[in-house]
Amino acid sequence: MTSAPRPMRAIVLERYGAPERVMRLAEIPRPVPGTREVVVRVAAVSLNSWDVDIVTGAMFTRIAAPFGPKHRVIGSDVAGEVVSVGDGATRHRVGDRVFGELTASGWGGFAEYVAADEDAVVSLPAAVDDVTAAAIPQAASMALQALGDRGALDGSRVLIVGAGGGVGTFALQLATAAGARVAVVDRGGKLDRLRLLGASDAYEAGAIPAEAGPFDRILDVVGGLSAAEHRGLLAPGGAAVAIGGRPRRILGYALAAARTPARDGGRTVRLLAAVPNRDLAELAELAASGHLNAVVDGPHPLATVPHQVARLRAGDVFGKVVLVP
Repeated sequence: MTSAPRPMRAIVLERYGAPERVMRLAEIPRPVPGTREVVVRVAAVSLNSWDVDIVTGAMFTRIAAPFGPKHRVIGSDVAGEVVSVGDGATRHRVGDRVFGELTASGWGGFAEYVAADEDAVVSLPAAVDDVTAAAIPQAASMALQALGDRGALDGSRVLIVGAGGGVGTFALQLATAAGARVAVVDRGGKLDRLRLLGASDAYEAGAIPAEAGPFDRILDVVGGLSAAEHRGLLAPGGAAVAIGGRPRRILGYALAAARTPARDGGRTVRLLAAVPNRDLAELAELAASGHLNAVVDGPHPLATVPHQVARLRAGDVFGKVVLVP
């Protein structure tokens, strides 16, 4: 007779709405690995803006799942230890420390254990602690991919809009290390801390002076500027990359990407098409060598996930919120 799966603690999402009304701590069955899957004991998990969108039922979330959340347990960026492997799984062994982003592997990170495709996590160097590792996957990958060729950043001017979050704090470090002069935009309470991270100039959101530019590269994490505003701040041949924003603004970026660059002095504006987990080995090496640091808010207990999602939604977080089961 097969015994029932042992229980574990997890934060479950019942419906769309305010985080502290629709999320709760519960005991649910511990996962078992499927074919080519591993089960990871979660040592740390971080929040992303996507978590806020899923919990509150943002427009694009409701298009994909109009009748309620697709996943009962969300949370995507985890670090921990492999405790079991499924049939056909050969990439990791029991006892391996791993980390990764699970958006393409069923989510489930706001829990004590999570099952994931073996390719969704990569080995974690001994020099990188679990809290740092959990902060890296989505945010640092987006920062790295949005900045593009770091060899071309030496001597350039870079603007990061929404620089006080996870993506922005990683991008600031990566760009300054590559030799760029980096200006940042965010709420006034975050600007001094961004200067300490290496920002050369810092502007309050909505108050970028006309003489601030031109910039060779713009990374807009929050959709703070329109496509036209990006072009107005870019130097000839410059590029703006947007990650998020309201639906109308995202549509504007998509339309801008279709324009012929020659019409705009070679200036381009586009949305980032991020590739999950592609750069984790490189990012882990940077973290292990001390060349990339996670700016961590926390770590906080797993039970506080609803409150931390509400804080992230309100813009009250600097860096990455990390939680530990």
